[in-house]
Amino acid sequence: MNFDLTKEQLMVQSAVRAFAEKEIKPIAAELDRTGDFPWPILRKMGGLNMLGMTVPREWGGAGVDSISYTLAIEELARVCGSTSVIMAVHNSVCCYPIYKFGTDAQKEKFLRPLAEGRKLGGFALTEPSAGSDASAVRATAILDGDYYILNGNKIFITSGCEADTLLVIASTDLSKGTKGLTAFIVEKGTPGFSYGSIEDKMGVRASATSELVFENCRIPKENLLGELNGGFRIGMTTLDGGRIGIAAQAVGIAQGALDEAVKYAKEREQFGRPIGRFQAIQWMLAEMATKIAAARYLVQRAAHLKDSHLAFSKESAMAKLYASRIAMEVANSALQIHGGYGYTKDYAVERFFREAKITEIYEGTSEVQRLVIARDSLK
Repeated sequence: MNFDLTKEQLMVQSAVRAFAEKEIKPIAAELDRTGDFPWPILRKMGGLNMLGMTVPREWGGAGVDSISYTLAIEELARVCGSTSVIMAVHNSVCCYPIYKFGTDAQKEKFLRPLAEGRKLGGFALTEPSAGSDASAVRATAILDGDYYILNGNKIFITSGCEADTLLVIASTDLSKGTKGLTAFIVEKGTPGFSYGSIEDKMGVRASATSELVFENCRIPKENLLGELNGGFRIGMTTLDGGRIGIAAQAVGIAQGALDEAVKYAKEREQFGRPIGRFQAIQWMLAEMATKIAAARYLVQRAAHLKDSHLAFSKESAMAKLYASRIAMEVANSALQIHGGYGYTKDYAVERFFREAKITEIYEGTSEVQRLVIARDSLK
């Protein structure tokens, strides 16, 4: 087994790291403070093919492998959780399902501008009564001639009020539960599509998490993605891949927190010497670094299986479960190393601590990941 990154993967990692350090890190704290959506940064990312990373070049993407993609997300998350999750959602749960399940006409109309960075994508499954339980979806889509009439609300949608193109899961037959769910591509500006509340969040504050409202929203039937009543399979397949991206985000947040802790341990002096000279601090840093390495390998293993067209649902759940837990543990330790300073907004570890928590919640809570892993293990 060879764990070394290829030349191409190292080039992607280096390029994204340089971009993140130069363009995002200087403004990350301000984005967190204001919650302003980072459109100027996203436009630059689009110009660098970061908004269509795994989409084949024939459809306007960069055509890189999934490991390169996870490295890119990790590098963004090392400096800014908001930017990394916007990119992850756009790539993993909007571009990917349109590429995998869409017709050539849908790819040309919707995927190409997304992959080329001209438009931004989102994914809408969660509702007030349907979070972990997809069978509780109550948004409906009823066929009326050449259109589906979409009614209902979606909540906690990343980039929801900013995205140009959204993949929306709705029921075309409520009596069938998950077997009656269907996926639709919905464009911003469609009559009957509006926005509700925009959440004021603990972390990833610039990612524009919002409510979507559909009131007799007419969706052309050619915007149905995949098969009628095939939305549950599309949604679950999409989330399997999306979890790899969020796991990579968790690794990046943890790495950012460790970087800050190492820097502080070298600079902060107590009892006449840097605190990094004390064994207590050294052991904390050693545990943090080891856990991050383990999480990173889990992420890259899941990404490798995905690219190899092998089953990866369990592995993506393992990666997200472990990486999100490690993100919390490492961010907590980094804050502890900073002491009282870490509890202030003057230091980045305070933000990393808040950003780490969401990785245990979105795109499937840690409890859901355990269910996925256990069910696979009990087959």
